[in-house]
Amino acid sequence: MSQSAEPDPLLARASGKIVRRLIPFLMLCYFVAYLDRVNVAFAGLTMNADLGFTAEMFGFGGGIFFAGYFLFEVPSNLLLERFGARRWIARIMVTWGALAAGMASIAGPTSFYAMRFLLGVAEAGFFPGVILYLTYWFTAEQRARWIGMFMTAIPLSSVIGGPVSGWILDHLHGALGLAGWQWLFLLEGLPSVAVGLACLVYLDDGPASAAWLEPAERDALLGRLAAERRDCEAVHGFTLREALTNRRVLALSLVYFGIVCGNYGLGYWLPTIVSGVARSARLDAATGISLNTLTGALVAVPYALAVVAMIAWTRRSDRTGERVWHVAGPSILGGVSLAAAAQLADPRLGAAALTLAAVCTYAALPTFWTLPTAFLTGTAAAGGIALVNSIGNLGGFVGPYLLGWLQQTTGAPGAGLLVLAACYVMAGVVTAFLGHEPGAERIAATSPARPPASARSGDAASRSPRN
Repeated sequence: MSQSAEPDPLLARASGKIVRRLIPFLMLCYFVAYLDRVNVAFAGLTMNADLGFTAEMFGFGGGIFFAGYFLFEVPSNLLLERFGARRWIARIMVTWGALAAGMASIAGPTSFYAMRFLLGVAEAGFFPGVILYLTYWFTAEQRARWIGMFMTAIPLSSVIGGPVSGWILDHLHGALGLAGWQWLFLLEGLPSVAVGLACLVYLDDGPASAAWLEPAERDALLGRLAAERRDCEAVHGFTLREALTNRRVLALSLVYFGIVCGNYGLGYWLPTIVSGVARSARLDAATGISLNTLTGALVAVPYALAVVAMIAWTRRSDRTGERVWHVAGPSILGGVSLAAAAQLADPRLGAAALTLAAVCTYAALPTFWTLPTAFLTGTAAAGGIALVNSIGNLGGFVGPYLLGWLQQTTGAPGAGLLVLAACYVMAGVVTAFLGHEPGAERIAATSPARPPASARSGDAASRSPRN
């Protein structure tokens, strides 16, 4: 978006209030959401042996979550736009929290698969719903940094959740007749219900209903957002059907698939890989720390670094106005790092390579979401963002299952890591080929003021025909 010569003080005050009120709370929502996603990785350290799960079974159960997620993602986001973010985000969180806690009752592969599928159905729409929700509050040039700040909840859930999960497995096993992994699901699922109920009280559907903004601040923000929307619709003006079949939307879905495939494949299996390395090196004996607790602490390290990378990288993207290489560069480097981890014999070097891969993943993810939100608005944005996320999250099924199957087949994770590395590289290459779409994307932090929308629309339309 073009930057005015003089910053609007009303807009700046409104943005400051929005950041302070919404970002910490939405981070909390996503934090408990991601605890419910990653706790299965830690539960697998003891649950697999208790229930007789093979690596392939565990990988399939980890991934089938995304089948339910895929099927209900677009309808959920459209319902969010219809019923309002406050009620719909609350509904999502309460149902997934109850199901996440219910994972404590699984008794075999069938119940594991069923509960994971239903958990995906329940959570469908949360993440793309929040991405859509943030477009109601933040102007285009601010989105990378605040999407990035919101998404730091992902690595933070591992920084905090990893050690806590390891502690629960070690210290609550056998309490009240429940296994440690059962306590893990109960204690990390129920907070989602409480936070979901809090959404009904705390969230507003948009700036127009936000009583905590002064009328002048609200008008300044709504005016700027309306101008952005008019500009965007002058270039594209997609209907829902056009957005769901647009070539750029589908290409971005492929990019997100590659990133997610690598991210979840690595995320679900990282505790198992780290635990195996720690066991073979007898780090538990050397440190005097139990293996599960030590694993949780070690897994937290790459995610702590990822938090720093997300904040710094998204701020750099907003400051320079560049988006594409802020996605493509980390994706390609992450793939190279993952491939190196698969080949390195020294476990310390391998751990360093895995850490770099995780850091690169989380650097790329938030800025990626500035690409579809730049040229989609209204119902087209609700459907298009959900489609990108739903197709992309099929990688959450493919990645864990593929890595589990290859590990069971080959006896080592190396082959699976190479496949995941290829997914990362593919995502980076496709992003680079897509490039920016200056007629629709607001890349003006380093460029002069934009010409009127009428002057731009023909040029942009010639580059991006509707499908």
